[in-house]
Amino acid sequence: MKLIMKTEFDNLRENDNHCYDTDSNTDKQVVKIYCGELLIAKKVKYKKSVRYFGINNYQEYLT
Repeated sequence: MKLIMKTEFDNLRENDNHCYDTDSNTDKQVVKIYCGELLIAKKVKYKKSVRYFGINNYQEYLT
């Protein structure tokens, strides 16, 4: 996975063909976006840091 921009992540998350899952601990929150069974992107929020990651060919899933 590589870093992607927030707008690209939001585009993937808002797509009706994709579903997402949220996991939360005390300091860490992870949002994972799936296309079917394939994990295509994730957002990791740890304390005040937010990082967005996408698979190498995530552009194919953008609307």
